[in-house]
Amino acid sequence: MFVFLPAIKLRFFELHSIFRVLHLDPHLCLPAHRALTFLNNCTFCLSLAMADVFRGLNLLETLKESIESNRLSDVKDAVEDLLISRINLGVVGDRGEEKASFMNSLRGLGAGDDGAAPSPASVPPDGLAGYPDPKHPDFRLWDLPPVPDISPFEPEGYMDRYKFLRYNAVFMTSTQTVQPNSVDVFLEALSLQRQTVYFILLASVKDSEKILEEKKKASLEVLKSKGMAQPKVYLVAPATLERFDFPTLLADMSNDLPEIKAHALVLALPTLTSALVTQKKEAFKALVWAAASLSGGVSAIPVPLVASMVDSSIGVRILTKAQLSLCLDNESVERLARQRGMEPTKLKELRNCVLSVEVSKGEVKRRLAAAEKDLATVSSKLLEMAMPRNARSVSRSFAAMLQALNSAIDEMAADAQNILVAAHAKGK
Repeated sequence: MFVFLPAIKLRFFELHSIFRVLHLDPHLCLPAHRALTFLNNCTFCLSLAMADVFRGLNLLETLKESIESNRLSDVKDAVEDLLISRINLGVVGDRGEEKASFMNSLRGLGAGDDGAAPSPASVPPDGLAGYPDPKHPDFRLWDLPPVPDISPFEPEGYMDRYKFLRYNAVFMTSTQTVQPNSVDVFLEALSLQRQTVYFILLASVKDSEKILEEKKKASLEVLKSKGMAQPKVYLVAPATLERFDFPTLLADMSNDLPEIKAHALVLALPTLTSALVTQKKEAFKALVWAAASLSGGVSAIPVPLVASMVDSSIGVRILTKAQLSLCLDNESVERLARQRGMEPTKLKELRNCVLSVEVSKGEVKRRLAAAEKDLATVSSKLLEMAMPRNARSVSRSFAAMLQALNSAIDEMAADAQNILVAAHAKGK
């Protein structure tokens, strides 16, 4: 959705100045940018919509609407949810090596790492085990026992016993063909308006791709026999999630989950693919916009996250989360190198941004000061029109934080992409 600003006369170089300092792409602000090439110095409505900065990303628009409606508590809650990544995922299925590997890979762990799910499981057959992410403690996986293959079977009893509806999403895993009682649990969840339940066929190292396709086809037939018109079964390689259907599963989850939860999940997952790194970068830029809006415009309102107009502690917190989310911290890089059989120093050398190595308050303050200085070349009127209404009285504060943190996110995401490419190249 475009936000149409008051009609103004704008020169070509002025438009590019504001794009540059706010780290926006001019091509994402069409059609106003194209019109400028032949309507230079003419009056027109500039669609400098912050919600259209990121292709296909609705999160920023949601946050922007909350700011414009003065629902500041909603924005603060969204910022906190994204920074904390409070997500609970249930994983149903037999407790074998494949399931343990899958739960570990979702948290970027290997079998021997601290906090890894063990195989065999250390809980009773009908027990429940929780595994928090070491980097994101509020991102938790819950190991649920398999749905019993008995007759008669009441899906409500299983769901009640294991508090099925408390999870943000549930994975119904299996290394074989889906069994009918699991489908009954799935259908019962749908009847309760719970859409975030997914069938996952975990690939065993013993199975050929032909056998895996046969298992997937057989599982789809079971779902169809239960009356599902458009059944889905996702084939997933537990130790290498970037293969097979996991990217498709993640895309479907992003559509099914509430918007903030979907992005919180993206931020909590390890950097599995290049596309996921890009999604993380876009989500962080939306988060930066929200935090800059709060910091730049509501210092008189008691919002606990905000201590002053330009609070470097907010920047430190966001960039620390970015470092962990993009797997740039030493522990994550060393773990990835170990999993890929590489020397850690080879991957660590790819971190060109100082914030990828260490997020310090001094470096964040330096970047904020540099952004303030850079903004001296941009007219106040232009800056005001890019701000949410409540932040316009202190537009330079907003823009400084936006520029400083967005540029940092760009640099850190580039480092993450380089490390990912190097690690995958070694894996191949």
